[in-house]
Amino acid sequence: MGFLFILVYFILIFIVLEIAVMLLIVTGLDSEIARFQAVSMLTSTGFTTKESELILRHPVRRKIGVFLILFGVFSLAVMISTLSNLLAQSFRVPQLTGVTVMFGVFLLATKNKRVVKSLKRRFHKHLKQEFELHELPIEEVLYFTGSDLFSGISICKGSEMAGRGLRDVCRPGEDINVLFVQRGETKIRRECLQLALQEGDILFVYGDKEAIERKFRGELDAMRREEGNEKHVTDL
Repeated sequence: MGFLFILVYFILIFIVLEIAVMLLIVTGLDSEIARFQAVSMLTSTGFTTKESELILRHPVRRKIGVFLILFGVFSLAVMISTLSNLLAQSFRVPQLTGVTVMFGVFLLATKNKRVVKSLKRRFHKHLKQEFELHELPIEEVLYFTGSDLFSGISICKGSEMAGRGLRDVCRPGEDINVLFVQRGETKIRRECLQLALQEGDILFVYGDKEAIERKFRGELDAMRREEGNEKHVTDL
């Protein structure tokens, strides 16, 4: 009965996890990010990646996160208690000693220099074959330092940027690079500097953080106010 209980409980955990992942996806998260963060919260591993800010800054995702954390802590206590009782009933010192020796041999094998070199070669070969540049975090692709910034700048209603040419806004010599402009559902890359900016355009820029914040101070302030208003309405 002990093993059957564990199996059923694992199925319950899997169902809860899948529900949470789907809810996170509904709130706008990418499926891979949603699954990784859901597993992280459920297991209380607490990955402090920038992706976790996508959970913290969203009121609905925070509530899902709180439930997953509490459910994960409760489930861990249940599983430990069940496994302890099960092991105490059906597991004896000889069996436990055998398992310990087996893991000890595995540990010694992983510390062997030849084994480590072999594993490194295999892992590096696998990474080169399986992962492309576009799959890496954007911070690694763009070689971020503390003074760099990649951001989407929205040309809000009443912005002084509206009607101006992008070439005039981001002049040569400034450490601000416009990667592309999103206008509605269209992403404009070719000759984007020839555009006359319109309200609702989103500029995806990369460069010096201070230069970007200085250049787009009004737009960034408007975006923060809009984000604050949305949070206030949601909390109500």
